[in-house]
Amino acid sequence: MSMHVLLVEDDRALRQTLQSALETEGYAVTGSGSCADALALLTHHPLPFDMVVLDLGLPDADGSELLAWVRQHRSMPVLVISARQDDAGKVRLLDAGADDYLVKPFSVQELLARMRVSLRHRGVQVHAPVTHYDMGGLQIDLARHTVQLHGQAVRLTPTEFKLLARLARQAGQVVTHRQLLVDVWGAEHVDQVQYLRLYMGQLRAKLEAVPAEPQWLQTEPGVGYKLAEAVT
Repeated sequence: MSMHVLLVEDDRALRQTLQSALETEGYAVTGSGSCADALALLTHHPLPFDMVVLDLGLPDADGSELLAWVRQHRSMPVLVISARQDDAGKVRLLDAGADDYLVKPFSVQELLARMRVSLRHRGVQVHAPVTHYDMGGLQIDLARHTVQLHGQAVRLTPTEFKLLARLARQAGQVVTHRQLLVDVWGAEHVDQVQYLRLYMGQLRAKLEAVPAEPQWLQTEPGVGYKLAEAVT
């Protein structure tokens, strides 16, 4: 299962950019734009979080308030991202329990490196991300968001690609209906299996020679779906 990150950032464009980059690296990401929403996710989300990436300048409260709540109720690492550069503020937040502090602007690669370090300090081993899949003429490049079938580009909708990418990251393993719904559509759609069936049918129509007898997108009845394991 992917590491689950709560990304708390009120700048929507930056949040989407970071979420896309983290998902490409194999993280499951839930985004939030406010302190209240992040707190609700931490207390009610059906899947536990492994890490919080936290902006300080939130519209309804200072991020330090959420940090204090996390430190009181959870043991996950918290990585603060902020435009604030004063050393006293950084020291105060680190003393308050932040695992690291990253000043904006920063590169995605630096953020990823700081996340890996914070997780390692908690005894969590972060494996190299799966970014490519190649089997039987089907090629998926997660970083470039491209899919090719027998050398020809396949056009997928954003949701179709997100579903295929989620399966590709655990190729050869069954991913449950619940996990796919949460990761692709969000926790509020966890019971809407019809979404999954509809999009899986669309993917099979575009990728499988005989959609009713899939070579790649396989069903585990009553459990979920898997992408056939690539043979190396």
